[in-house]
Amino acid sequence: MAYKIVFFDIDGTLVDEEKKIPLDAVQAVRALREKGVVTAIATGRAPYFFQSIAEQLGIRTFVSLNGAYVVHEGAPIYKHSIQREALKQLVSLAEAHGHPLVFEGSEGYFANTEDHPHMLESVNSLKVELPGYNPSFWESDDIFQVFLHCESHEEHLYEPLLSELRLVRWHPSALDVLPVGGSKALGIEQLLAHLGIAKEEAVAFGDGLNDKEMLSYVGLGIAMGNAHEQLKPFADYVTSDVDKGGIAGGLRYAGLL
Repeated sequence: MAYKIVFFDIDGTLVDEEKKIPLDAVQAVRALREKGVVTAIATGRAPYFFQSIAEQLGIRTFVSLNGAYVVHEGAPIYKHSIQREALKQLVSLAEAHGHPLVFEGSEGYFANTEDHPHMLESVNSLKVELPGYNPSFWESDDIFQVFLHCESHEEHLYEPLLSELRLVRWHPSALDVLPVGGSKALGIEQLLAHLGIAKEEAVAFGDGLNDKEMLSYVGLGIAMGNAHEQLKPFADYVTSDVDKGGIAGGLRYAGLL
C-alpha cells in the first residue's frame, strides 16, 4: 500500500516523558515530509498546547481536542463542540460532587477552580501553562472538550450523562469529556474527506486509550511499545518505545522510510 498521510499522537508517541521529541523522531518526520507524504498531528490536546511541537516538525495540519477541532494548513475545516445543555448538566453534577472542571475552547482554556490539587497535578503533567480562572467560560464560548477531575472509583457518578457525553481517562485524577460520538477517528474522517484520501491510505501512531478508534479506522494503526496494554490489540503493528526509535521503526515497517 502506498500510504499518503500519517497521523501522530503527541504524548507518549511524539514526545517522551519529559515532553521532548527524540532527535530520531524529528529526523524521521522531516524525511517523511520531504518524500511528499502528508504529516498531521492527531491529539487530545488543544492547539495552544502543541504549537511549539508543530512548529518544530513543520506541521500545520492537525486533528485536535480528540477530533473535535480539525485544521488543514492553518485553516479550520471541522468543529464539533459540546452542546450547551450537556455542559450545564455536567457543571451541575460536578459541582454537587466537588469535582473541578477545565473548559477547553479553540483558542484558550479556563478552570472553575484556581488551586484544586487534582487540577494542578493533571495539567502540570502536560508541562503547559495553567488555565485561567473563569467558571462561566462555558456559557459564552464554544467548548470542544472538558477536563473532569475525579478518580476512577467516582466515574460511575457521571453515568447519567453518557447519552450526551463521552468520558476517556488520561490521568489518574482526570478524564477528557467529549461530545457523544467524538473521537480522533471522527476528526480524521473529516480531514481525509477534505483531502480526498482514502482511509486505507492513512497511517496513525498512538499510545493511549483515546487512540483506539483512530488505530482501528486507518489503513495501518501503529501502537508505540510504551502504549497502554489495552490499546495494543487495536493496532496492526506494535513498534518500539517513543525513546527507542519507535517513530522511525514504525515508518520503516510502513515502507515510508
